[in-house]
Order: sequence, then C-alpha cells, then structure tokens
Amino acid sequence: MKAVVLAAGEGQRMRPLTAARPKVMLPIASRPILEHLLNEIKAAGVTDFVFVVGYCDKQVRSYFGDGKKWGVKIAYSEQRKQLGTANAIHLVHSVIDDYFLVINGDVIIDRTDIKKLLKNNQNTMGVFEVKDPTGLGIVEISKDKVIGIYEKTRRPPSLMANAGLYLFSPEIFEAIEKTEKSPRGEYEITDSLKVLMHKKAGLHYFQLKSWQDFSYPWDLLRANETMMKTLKSQNLGELEENVFIKGAVVIGKNTIVKSGAYIEGPVIIGEDCRIGPNCYIRPSTTIGNHCHIGAAVEIKNSIIMNHTDVPHLNYVGDSVIGEGCNFGAGTKIANLRLDEANITVVGVDTKRQKLGAIIGDNVKTGINSCINVGTVIGNNSFIGPGMVARGNIMPNTKLF
Repeated sequence: MKAVVLAAGEGQRMRPLTAARPKVMLPIASRPILEHLLNEIKAAGVTDFVFVVGYCDKQVRSYFGDGKKWGVKIAYSEQRKQLGTANAIHLVHSVIDDYFLVINGDVIIDRTDIKKLLKNNQNTMGVFEVKDPTGLGIVEISKDKVIGIYEKTRRPPSLMANAGLYLFSPEIFEAIEKTEKSPRGEYEITDSLKVLMHKKAGLHYFQLKSWQDFSYPWDLLRANETMMKTLKSQNLGELEENVFIKGAVVIGKNTIVKSGAYIEGPVIIGEDCRIGPNCYIRPSTTIGNHCHIGAAVEIKNSIIMNHTDVPHLNYVGDSVIGEGCNFGAGTKIANLRLDEANITVVGVDTKRQKLGAIIGDNVKTGINSCINVGTVIGNNSFIGPGMVARGNIMPNTKLF
C-alpha cells in the first residue's frame, strides 16, 4: 500500500505565513502539519510514501529526506505547475498498480480512521460531518454511496465535508483522463470523482470520527491547543534557580531558562533559546528554535517560529508570529475587542473572541508600538516606534 500525499500547494488563505513556505510546513505543536500527518499514516500501517511537491519544495525535501528518520520510505513527485489535485494524482500513475491512499497534506486525520478506511476494497472518499460548511467542499450521500459533490455552494445539501482522504484503485487514472479543465484552469479531483460516481460500482464513502482542517492562520491556534493537551514534560535544557514550571513543559537542547521565569504548561520551547529572566509564558504556547523571550515579557496561546526575538516588556496573546521577527521594547499585541465581539480579519469572521496578530517573517517593531486585534502584517515590514498597526499591512511596508 502506498500513501500519496498532496503537498504541492501554497495555501494562499494562510498568507503571509505561506509567503516563504508551503502550507504543509506550518508548525503545530512545534512540528510541521505534514509531520503530524505522516506519523498518523505510519501508525495505521502504511510506510511507503510518495510526496507530491511543488511550491517551496526544497523545504519539504530537506526536512523529510528519504523518510529514514521516521522509519518510512519517501519518494517525491514534482508538480511544477499548479494544475489541480487530479493532475497531482495522475503524476504518480506509473508507480501505482493496486489500491492506494491519497490524502491532502494540509489536514490531520487520526490513525484509527485511516486503518478502517484501508479495509475497504472499493473507491472510497473520506467525509466528516461539520457544523459550519462555509468554504468547504460538501458531499451528498445516500445509503453507502456518494451521489453529489458540491464545491463551496451557498446552499449545501448536507453537512458532510470532503475530508481530502481517498482510497483509490488504478481506475481513478482513467477517470482523471476524462476530466476536463475547470473554469479556473485546473483539473479538479472532484470532477474525476463525479466520473467514478456514474460508473456501475459507484463511489463509496467513509465517515471519519476525527478531522483537522486548516484554512486560515487562526486555525493553527485551535489545533495547537488541541494537540498539546496530551503533552508530556521533557527538559533537555538548563534551568537557573527560581524558575517555576507548572504543568507539562518541553524544553529543547541548549535552551537556558533564566531566574524568575514562570512557565505554565502545556508549553513547548525549542532548542538554543534564551528564556527570561522574569517572564511569563502561558498555556498553549509553542516557541521555535533560536528564540529569545526576555525580561517582563508575557506570551499566551501563541505560535512563535524560529529565530524570533520578543526581548523586553512585550505582550503577545493569541497570535502567530513568523520567523526572524524582532519586537522592540514595549511592543504590545491586543487580542480582545473592547465590545468583546468576534474578531474579523480581512473581512473574514474568525468566530474567535480572542485573536491577536498574524505576522509574517522578518517583521520588526519599534519601541512602544501597538498592534490591534486581527492585524495581518506581511513579510519584511517595519512598524516604527510608537505606531499603531491595524488591518492588513502589505509586505515590505514601512510604517513610521
């Protein structure tokens, strides 16, 4: 059994976080989405992988290599031009001669569900019942088969979402060859599935019990919080005297936690970091490698990526911060509206009362700068001393 993992896309709705990395490499609980998925597939008994890569593929290749570190075998297929999921699947037809698993690389599915799906012996798609179908592909079912597939329709006929998980026979390649380009110029796997639906055997479905999908940056915070609930403590670094640790906390190699630091788990801190003195790191926070969290800094429920410094008198709450950022002393990120209404980001209701900022790579702020709730700051931007940043700030902006 081979697992074909679709990892070629950028994920434009995740910008600016995907401006310099593929969506599948965004971190949750300090590991890329794709690594979590690989571990679940392996635990279901599949160890032979084909990663279909394209956008920023060097990051995927350099991180995963041949898969030996994970005890699996990984081969790569390149989709240089983004021509849709059906095209991506068709690229691997020469190495497939039996049933195979196909899964979107930007979702996380539980090993138990994958195991059960693999017991099927017909073309099957995974579905998951959602509360809000907005922006999702929706599936209409009857008895044991799929009878309709709808892409982001305003009036969905059901709450069953396409989970981006499939068990295919080589018959799918014939269906793909009959698939025409969609209005947006891509070969859509949903159109190929409709070809299978009209065959005598039809298209079957399998309802998942667990599914994590990531459409927007704030979805990472939800998943980060969920996945850290089972965290177990580990300390590979150095703790000075008067450091207080409560709950499950992971501290990486060569990280030093200075006196007066208060860390309330679950928290993950990477390697080669400097933490404190006298800082407060609150639950559901992950800090990457080579980071500095300094004096009188408070961080809560946030994802901070590698090589980012939050060194003096800063507050960061419910935020996702990219790589290589540096916050000037006194920089504060607001995370709650005064009226406590849901926070909207670029016209999208996040359905969250608490959300700070989404900040890209290499962003620098001056002393005493303020960042309003729901602000998006593009890569390589400067927020000057005493400035208030709000709304959608484009990359390379200098706000003075």
